[in-house]
Amino acid sequence: MNLPGLPRVLITSNEAPTPGIDLLRTRCDVTIIPTAVSTREEVLQALPGHDAVFLANHQNVNSEFLDIAGPSLKVVSTMSAGYDHLDVAEIKRRGIKVGHTPKVLSAAVAEIAILLMLSAARRAHEGRVKLEQGQVESRPQWLLGQDLQGSTVGIFGLGNIGQAIVKRLIGFEVGRFIYTGHSRKEAGDKLGAIFVTLDELLEQSDFLIVAAPLNNETRGLFNDNAFNKMRDTAVFVNIARGQIVNTESLVKALRNKKIFAAGLDVTDPEPLPPDHELLKLPNIEILPHLGSSTLKTRNNMSIIAAQNILNGLDGKPLLYPL
Repeated sequence: MNLPGLPRVLITSNEAPTPGIDLLRTRCDVTIIPTAVSTREEVLQALPGHDAVFLANHQNVNSEFLDIAGPSLKVVSTMSAGYDHLDVAEIKRRGIKVGHTPKVLSAAVAEIAILLMLSAARRAHEGRVKLEQGQVESRPQWLLGQDLQGSTVGIFGLGNIGQAIVKRLIGFEVGRFIYTGHSRKEAGDKLGAIFVTLDELLEQSDFLIVAAPLNNETRGLFNDNAFNKMRDTAVFVNIARGQIVNTESLVKALRNKKIFAAGLDVTDPEPLPPDHELLKLPNIEILPHLGSSTLKTRNNMSIIAAQNILNGLDGKPLLYPL
């Protein structure tokens, strides 16, 4: 039943955290799609007549979506830092405000990056498998890993998450931090990180962490050519988007020992099918995209996504506009 006079907001999952829903309900008529992972068809069917959409999962907002939403749609807010599922240019061309939830998840994702770095460097998965198979050995050269202390850590994309990773790694007595991007950053200078070219990042990093957004420039960037430039002792970590990495190239690099190990929170495809080649390799740590998956982080993300919507409906600037 619609509440007369109140703006209508569509929430795309019944697992959207309650703090954001409660905030919206103070001022809006809220419709919640009654499934945890809504299908495209469910969203498009529910869409017409709503003033705003709260994207609790990654629905592709393109011309089709916007046409079906119709002229009532004023705000789209995604509960994520990444926005490669949004056609931002088309949304804005239609005069619709669009926002996301960066920064609030930086700490949680940075923690996952460090978990993957250490697990991959110290061969945690490989050790667990050996333990389960009864193949533990006590010889001095068994399952030796790589040291984080004194190493060179390279960051591909020194944004909010990249900076959060560097801040947390300082206590590990890292030898130096290097990063690349479009230009040198003041934030990098403050953290003592050195701006380098992409080739220098590939060639010098003992640990290389991908923390950049997915776009036409970064898609498939880590391919055969990139992995061939890396050290055979290097640990590669991706907590950004799976499609930044050519999966076939990564499999080859790991199998042929072009790099030492990898840690992934994101993959291409995602999720990986159970029989995927990556899951058969010993020198890789893989998580099913758990970067922002903490209770506190998801609750805060929902509040920011909701506040983006309320601000947009009030004609005010969004907290985090795109």
